Amino acid sequence: MYYETFRQIKKQLGQVGKWLDAAEATAKEKSFDPNLFLGFRLSPDQFAFARQIQICCDTVKLGASRLTGKAAPAHPDTEQTLGELSARVQSVVEYLDGFSEKDFEGAATATVTQPRWEGKTMTGADYFLEHVVPNFFFHLTTTYAILRHNGVAIGKRDYLGALTQHAPAA
Repeated sequence: MYYETFRQIKKQLGQVGKWLDAAEATAKEKSFDPNLFLGFRLSPDQFAFARQIQICCDTVKLGASRLTGKAAPAHPDTEQTLGELSARVQSVVEYLDGFSEKDFEGAATATVTQPRWEGKTMTGADYFLEHVVPNFFFHLTTTYAILRHNGVAIGKRDYLGALTQHAPAA
């Protein structure tokens, strides 16, 4: 379950790269600085676009790290351009490329904690299902919504990416 889900998450991060390209094209077409997207948000009390992508990346890399024990790449949250955000996304995709199914053996029974939990823990299974998956998709969808709200021509197919489809048997 873990390896397959991280494969899907990696695919979704690949879509984010395409969305960033579409955002840049939209800005060029409408003659505005594409890096303005970094500060856009859907609501005044919500994290801005750049932070949404940072959280997507952090959720995934730290989730995989905590479940496998493999060190995650460091990202200081200093991105100022769409290109820098794209590089961060690509860095996490490359990190996920380094995992095999075997790496996740024992993940379900791992004990997971993080500083903001104030000493509390979760099992790896609960952490993955209750934190990693919903947190990643929440911030991914918010990233998508911010772009759509600001006129970037992306749709559901751009969200989903290519599907693994097979032709009917003859």
